[in-house]
Amino acid sequence: MASMLGRLKNLDAYSKTLEDFKIKTFSGATITLVSSIIILLLFLSELLYFLSTDVKQELYVDTSRGEKLQINVDIIFHRAPCLYLSIDVMDVSGEHQLDVEHTMYKQRLTLDGEVINESPTKSVLARDETQDGKAGAANKTCGSCYGAETPELSCCNTCEQVREAYRKKGWAFSDPSSIEQCEKEGWTTQIKEQMNEGCRVYGLIDVSKVAGNFHFAPGKSFQQHSVHVHDLQPFGVKHFNMSHTVLKLSFGQEYPGIINPLDGHKAFDVETTHGGIMYQYFIKVVPTLYRRLNNETMGTNQFAVTKHQRPVRSASGEHGLPGVFFIYDISPILVYLTEYRHSLTHFLTSVCAIVGGVFTVAGMIDKLLYHSGRVLKKKMELGKLS
Repeated sequence: MASMLGRLKNLDAYSKTLEDFKIKTFSGATITLVSSIIILLLFLSELLYFLSTDVKQELYVDTSRGEKLQINVDIIFHRAPCLYLSIDVMDVSGEHQLDVEHTMYKQRLTLDGEVINESPTKSVLARDETQDGKAGAANKTCGSCYGAETPELSCCNTCEQVREAYRKKGWAFSDPSSIEQCEKEGWTTQIKEQMNEGCRVYGLIDVSKVAGNFHFAPGKSFQQHSVHVHDLQPFGVKHFNMSHTVLKLSFGQEYPGIINPLDGHKAFDVETTHGGIMYQYFIKVVPTLYRRLNNETMGTNQFAVTKHQRPVRSASGEHGLPGVFFIYDISPILVYLTEYRHSLTHFLTSVCAIVGGVFTVAGMIDKLLYHSGRVLKKKMELGKLS
């Protein structure tokens, strides 16, 4: 039994020396202290990495179609009054949403960006205006639509209803001062009052999940012979300054770590010799599924963007419409993101590697310093003797 224990002792890779034969040095103590601090810092770093959540990315073909896409918008127009702006949506399927305002809000601003003391306006939908027109027909008051009456809108009791009737007919609303309803409401006066204002437009737009565009441009929009037209005549302005700041633009819900490349983007119109600037943002929307640690899955989208702008000068043949245009396309690739955490075995392995590696390197440095010191000391002693 004793012989077996003796043989077993021969396998000891950690042989010990007597305490009397151990030498403690100042350099060794310094190296021990420094290496302990390094181990502690690396351990904390590895612990934070172990507790943090990482994301794995996979690519698939997107087979979902016929769904709706929610666009979240928050834009400040520094020199475009709220009364001027119209929001329109069009897609390749032929669906048009003209003057979208049922989920969009407009907040009047001063030229310095200060909020004018009034609540954001949520304009009435065209269908609500139509209902008002029908109700007006049943009541005693039934204002004229000036030849633009339709079965859906037979009475125009407000200036906005007259504008809507003209829009449906495809007529230009050129002289508001000749419209009785507009004169009563002081529509022309409102245009002059808001001429030197800005506007914040925010809200959400629901569109079909197909390629299309949405834009912010001055004037009431309408379709004329399958052509999208904006009526700019009522404003009597030759130059429209569409300088803007995109506070927020996203497609769908937001997930941790998402990057929206247009957030905080600013564009300013510095020229005054043209009709305005046509700002175009070409967007590639990438459908994304995000799976959390609790297996909850969220459908959303990422996007990349290319920016372009050009002046609008009718005289030189550079036609277009001053405004901000977002032209988006849907990628056929689906990005699947999955949250995960590193395993406990990975953490323990890393900690052992950190401790062992630092102590091994520290031991090598200590031996190097110790033996180098002894060699130098011997040489100095030999020099003194000689």
